[in-house]
Amino acid sequence: MRYGSEHKAETRARVVKSAARAIRLKGPEKVSVADVMSSAGLTHGGFYAHFSSKEKLIAEAIDAMFADAQHRNPAFDESPVDKSADPRPALRKFLESYVSPEHRDGPERGCPLPALATDMARNSGAARTRFAIGLDKMTSRIEAALVSINNDDPSAEAKAAVAQVVGAVALARAVGKGAQSDAILRDTLASLTRRLGI
Repeated sequence: MRYGSEHKAETRARVVKSAARAIRLKGPEKVSVADVMSSAGLTHGGFYAHFSSKEKLIAEAIDAMFADAQHRNPAFDESPVDKSADPRPALRKFLESYVSPEHRDGPERGCPLPALATDMARNSGAARTRFAIGLDKMTSRIEAALVSINNDDPSAEAKAAVAQVVGAVALARAVGKGAQSDAILRDTLASLTRRLGI
């Protein structure tokens, strides 16, 4: 049976979504094509109808992870409707969401930065490039908000803020749920909101 281009696009999107979830949980090296296809409800043999290699799938899945993470924070979108609005509430809401127990406890749905930073340090291909692009977009969104509130050094502060929240989530996950993990998240948020004046 021949399927139309719409069916093929939907199937490809299903595979990418399945891969993104698995990569967030296990890292790209531990994800197998067979497992991704099975999770998407497809056979292993159908993989090459959609992707020429596992590396291409991983790169596309990373793009999808960043798009999904941004979609989860619509108040902090790249192009807000009202550019004259004070960005402080949206930036604060983004930070609260990022360094939250929900983000810590849901790596399969969360931002790829804390989930994949260590893996990407060992990768030199398209996946690492896509990861760097996603990092740059997130940093730029924070920088734009800081420019709007007349921060003294928005570029440096944006980079520092991203490093701080990504590190906080990674460490909070590493130590597991509990008082120490909760304190990492809580104290990071308090430090950032105080320093950024939001």
